[in-house]
Amino acid sequence: MTPNKAVVAGATGTAATRLVELLAADGDFDVVGLCRVPPMSGGGVTYLSVDLSDTNDCRTKLGTLSGTTHLFYAARAPHDEDAPEDVAANLGMLQNVVEAIEATAKSMRHVHVVHGTNYYGVGLGPYKTPAREDAPRRDMPNFYYDQQDYIVDRQSGKAWTWSIARPDVIADFRSGRARNMISIIATYAAVRQEMGLPFSFPGTAGNYAALIEITEASMLARASKWMATTDACANQAFNVTNGSTFRWCNLWPRMAEFFGMELGPVRTETLAQSMADKGSVWERVVARHGLKPTPYRDMALWEYGDANFRRPYDMFSDTTKCRRFGFHDVIDSEEMFFRLLDEYRTAQLTP
Repeated sequence: MTPNKAVVAGATGTAATRLVELLAADGDFDVVGLCRVPPMSGGGVTYLSVDLSDTNDCRTKLGTLSGTTHLFYAARAPHDEDAPEDVAANLGMLQNVVEAIEATAKSMRHVHVVHGTNYYGVGLGPYKTPAREDAPRRDMPNFYYDQQDYIVDRQSGKAWTWSIARPDVIADFRSGRARNMISIIATYAAVRQEMGLPFSFPGTAGNYAALIEITEASMLARASKWMATTDACANQAFNVTNGSTFRWCNLWPRMAEFFGMELGPVRTETLAQSMADKGSVWERVVARHGLKPTPYRDMALWEYGDANFRRPYDMFSDTTKCRRFGFHDVIDSEEMFFRLLDEYRTAQLTP
């Protein structure tokens, strides 16, 4: 019997898949993953189908998890990429999970919640950088604010503690995950190459020159586990990024070389429009290069690419607090892009 039981909400999502793998491989945790459509259980993980927005479904199914010691929450309510996220829905889901598990898990020790840099109002326009965890909140609806206030109030006087991770854009190698800057870039390159076009940056000139950062999913997993199992991290929020910044204007020419393409000029476009009708081009790419057939819609969520390529200002966080509390992992972000792009290539998902 392992001494700890981790329940991970949103277990198959971008923010939690690597965490589930890490906890299962650790040997110190029994792991239960919560998701709407669970994969087959195995690899040290038991998956449970549950609708986190349904209070009764949560009470019925999560009430059986009495041995839970650690709850990791990385779920989000469904939303359109270009629409505001539903504050009430996201708060309600967290409440449903915490309260259903807390009612029976008498040995619960920690609740960890994954948020993001939208806490600092990244999408509103320029903000103070590097962003610090104690930055004042922006005047906007933001479910991160409501969830943090809820978890702080709920924990008051309880034996368990909480922590919050604030990663930036999350990057990973993941087949079929369209909301991923790695596969978006690789698909964009492949389509333009097939059409005989250069590798032009599709965002704004300001974004091309801005200082930005990213968070690899494996980094977030290690940091989340560290927060949840380190006493000093109790009741704290931490920025979690690779710890290295980059500019597209330095990285894009190297990517052109990686793809064997001519570097084009900055060509600001709306990918959600310009790439919407390129499914037949993608099919030619798959046939020409003998790739594993993957639907075009599963390769790239172009609205997500637009959101990340258009903001003409610096976007990065201060990670001093993580290091000061004892987490010292660092990833070279430029190296990460090429490593993950190569994984897609090796898996025959992109040319």
